[in-house]
Amino acid sequence: MEHIDYESRIKDLEKTVRVLTKKLERSQADRQQLESASELREAVLKNVIKELEESQIVLERRTKELESTLANLQDLQVKMIESEKMSALGVLVAGIAHEINNPVNFIYGNLEHANAYFQDLLGLIDLYQESYPQPTAPIKEEIELIELDYIREDSQKIFKSMNIGAERIREIVQSLRTFSRLDEAEFKKVDIHEGIDSALVILNHRLQPTPENPHGIKVICDYGRLPLIECYSGQLNQVFLNIIVNAIDALESGLKTQKNNQEHEKILLPNIHISTHVNNEWISIYITDNGPGISREVQPKLFDPFFTTKEVGKGTGLGLSICYKVIVELHGGKLECHSAPGAGAEFHIQIPIQHSPIQHSRINAL
Repeated sequence: MEHIDYESRIKDLEKTVRVLTKKLERSQADRQQLESASELREAVLKNVIKELEESQIVLERRTKELESTLANLQDLQVKMIESEKMSALGVLVAGIAHEINNPVNFIYGNLEHANAYFQDLLGLIDLYQESYPQPTAPIKEEIELIELDYIREDSQKIFKSMNIGAERIREIVQSLRTFSRLDEAEFKKVDIHEGIDSALVILNHRLQPTPENPHGIKVICDYGRLPLIECYSGQLNQVFLNIIVNAIDALESGLKTQKNNQEHEKILLPNIHISTHVNNEWISIYITDNGPGISREVQPKLFDPFFTTKEVGKGTGLGLSICYKVIVELHGGKLECHSAPGAGAEFHIQIPIQHSPIQHSRINAL
């Protein structure tokens, strides 16, 4: 029987155990080192994520601040342009009205006297003809040359037409003076219809027939019985002017499009309908045209500053923005637009008849 060297086997096993133990220790050390490195990487990653999240928050906050600053700058720019425009226009219109008013008063005041003098001279001629029924040849020849009978007949028509013209000029001047309240700071009660009428008088030349629009633009005014309204009349007149100008522009654009498309079977007869109503403590003003209308995509942007659908050089994009600020911010009212392509556009203005002390203080603060 072969002798087994147990001691040698035991030593080999012990040696193997020591080797395995050392390998195990090294493996545990490596594992701990890996765990430490992993924890370090995880900590670094968490810090990076946290810093990114904080940076994102700061960036979002900064973006909001910049957006707010931009909005404030745009708002300030609009108000500055509005103020300068309205003040300059008010001064210009008031100056023109004043310069026209003086000579018109001279003409209008003297027309009656001139007519009276002329009739006196005709009466004197009649008296001469009664006293000397047979004039001399030179006088008879001069009477036929100047057509005295026609002068006698036509003189009344001439003086009547001159009176009508002078009255028309005085009406225009009065409308200009009403409209030139643009730079008035006083908050007072006024007749809204006077402001609308003054805007229509100023825009009368754009309503007349032209080669492109032989029918002209018909304006239909359907006024209700409105009380006097507390408001800044000058700014309100600017709103009426801007909205009516937009309606005229839309109608002219529609006529141009129709002409280009040669839709002669659907002749557009352009008109603007203005109506006023009173409802409890509010008044409503509707300015409606039968133009091409406004698309649904454009309508939400109508009152945004600097937004315009007009050609370059025809619009600044400030008209309706100014209207919105005057009605909503300055008077605590409402301004809405209802339209659809091919169905015209309706602007609905609502203004409170009276302002509460809170509203009034807010208005004065603007």
